[in-house]
Amino acid sequence: MKKSLLLLAGLLGCGIAKTQDIQPYGALPSAAQVAWNDLEYYMFIHFGPNTFTNKEWGHGDEDPKVFNPKHLDARQWARTAKLAGMKGIVITAKHHDGFCLWPSKYSTHTVRESAWKDGKGDVLAELSAACKEYGLKFGVYLSPWDRNHPAYGTAEYNQIFANTLNEVLSGYGPVFEQWFDGANGGNIKQPYDWKLFHSVVYRNQPNAIIFSDVGPGCRWVGNENGFAGTTNWSTLNVSGFTPGVGAPPTKSLNEGDEDGEKWIPAECDVSIRPGWFYSPDTDDKVKSVSDLLEIYYASVGRNGNLILNVPVDRDGLIHPNDSTRLMELRRVLDASFKTNLAKNALVTATNTRSGNPAVSIRNLTDGKNATYWAAADGKTEATFELSFRQPVTFNRLVLQEYIALGQRVKAFSVSVLENGRYKEVAKETTVGHKRILRLPDITTAKVKITILDAKAAPVINEIQLYKAPAVMATPVITRNAAGEVTINGVASPDVTVHYTTDGSVPGAKSPVYHHGQAIQLPQGGTVKARAFINNGATAGETVTAVFGVAPARWTVVGSDDKKAIDGNANTVYVADRNEIQVDLHETLHLSGFTYTPPASDDHGETISIYGYEFYVSNDGANWKKVSAGQFANIKNNPVPQTVNFAPTEAKFIRLVATSLTDEKGKFPAIAELGVFARKAGK
Repeated sequence: MKKSLLLLAGLLGCGIAKTQDIQPYGALPSAAQVAWNDLEYYMFIHFGPNTFTNKEWGHGDEDPKVFNPKHLDARQWARTAKLAGMKGIVITAKHHDGFCLWPSKYSTHTVRESAWKDGKGDVLAELSAACKEYGLKFGVYLSPWDRNHPAYGTAEYNQIFANTLNEVLSGYGPVFEQWFDGANGGNIKQPYDWKLFHSVVYRNQPNAIIFSDVGPGCRWVGNENGFAGTTNWSTLNVSGFTPGVGAPPTKSLNEGDEDGEKWIPAECDVSIRPGWFYSPDTDDKVKSVSDLLEIYYASVGRNGNLILNVPVDRDGLIHPNDSTRLMELRRVLDASFKTNLAKNALVTATNTRSGNPAVSIRNLTDGKNATYWAAADGKTEATFELSFRQPVTFNRLVLQEYIALGQRVKAFSVSVLENGRYKEVAKETTVGHKRILRLPDITTAKVKITILDAKAAPVINEIQLYKAPAVMATPVITRNAAGEVTINGVASPDVTVHYTTDGSVPGAKSPVYHHGQAIQLPQGGTVKARAFINNGATAGETVTAVFGVAPARWTVVGSDDKKAIDGNANTVYVADRNEIQVDLHETLHLSGFTYTPPASDDHGETISIYGYEFYVSNDGANWKKVSAGQFANIKNNPVPQTVNFAPTEAKFIRLVATSLTDEKGKFPAIAELGVFARKAGK
């Protein structure tokens, strides 16, 4: 045993000696952060009372007995994540409503008070055991905001939350990630003691990565679309910033800060559905494989990690629609990155560091994150050439830096040999842990990658080339103000699009959509479309769009601006007061309304509505309030909001903003306002 330990120590010492002449650059990752980056892709699970109440943000006043997932199976969650190629699961152990998925002794709003397992269940115990069984990492989200606990907003609450945190982090085995956000909403504000909270994490889980707007382990990417910036530094300036309202600017969150103070890489969070918690209303709105691929390449492919939310349903299971889509994505990713063509190339490089056998050019194509190539000190440019005996066809290029020594590359280009001359096919900025370029199919015998600029001598550990299979495009369904539906996004002559307007799933015998065709749907309804190839033998994903009454005849009272009712979510109406009134010009039988916020809240006055009241009227003078509430999380997740109310007849509608997503904002912005209705008397 002593001889083995001495041999191991000697090998480690030799490896350290070989890297001693490569000076680290800038802020550096910890060993735990390097290991975290290697995970790349894992699951988020939002689960709790909101699952049963159809809310995104519960108010903490729900009866805990509403939580009753009668067939809960955490092993099914873990098995699904494993089969999907994910490396771990982070679960909402406590969301803003304060409900605890374990029987906490610091709360009376827990699974102990629920109907599930007669109050004797523990979701965290079941999930941590399932993760261990399937070889997955286990992580937890605990929101410091608590809309149920009576001590929230008092001096004693921070210690209560710290005790709650300690309970979880000491009781369920290793935790790879502790997820915090800075949510501090409602009428009560609580000054959070982040130093105390972090001390609890590190005392119990010293290797846990802490997520927040300012880390310190990893950072929010600044949106809930799952997209990192095309330039993405893993370093961030954090002095003077805090999670939540005190967060760094969105641009810094999205792109990092070149030469930032701390190593805080980006984590890209996004849900597989429009919302974070399960809702039966979104069973047909699971993101397509094409959408998920876009997200993967914009997160993992841009030096970030992807945490994909897959909400558990009311039965306590991952819904078949979600799991099916995950398996479809796994098959595409496996096929895309199956064969590294670069392994068969003769690789040469300029400016290779001399006198250091640890930086062999062979390391660039060995598929190992622990090996690398390095340029000589003082050289911030380098060129790699991959030569093949016979031309190869590729459409994906992967670059990776050896991030343990810092992030260095500022700019690089890719060229291929064509007709005896090199032709540039891509020019990008940062690399970091991993950069994946999607390119058109390229056939060539030589590929040249040039590091154009770097912060210090480049240290690269991987160059890879792949030929990814084509993925059938997903139809895009839109409707204009006149009620004319068009289906686009599939232009290939080999693909046929079939559609239905009766809610059924399109088959090969359903009506064929012809390019430019206008499907008349002025009274609203459900349109489903699906692409087929091989004379209908192979089908793509079904896409669904639900429309209300077309707004062709509507007018905005007191304004000629029709951007809120023009059927185009890309145009934005900015009100000159905290409400909008619309004349429907006919009496309709209304049963609900839709509010589509602007795509982003980061453009001047495009401020979304958070709190709302909705009124109806028959004469435009006497109003009846039919709904009121909040569009929870709309600032970070600006997706269309649907509100149903008791059926009523009206000729006018009025949406009032009782609060906005930006307290300093002026007036609300509306991309689209619609209603679900039919003509009165029908």
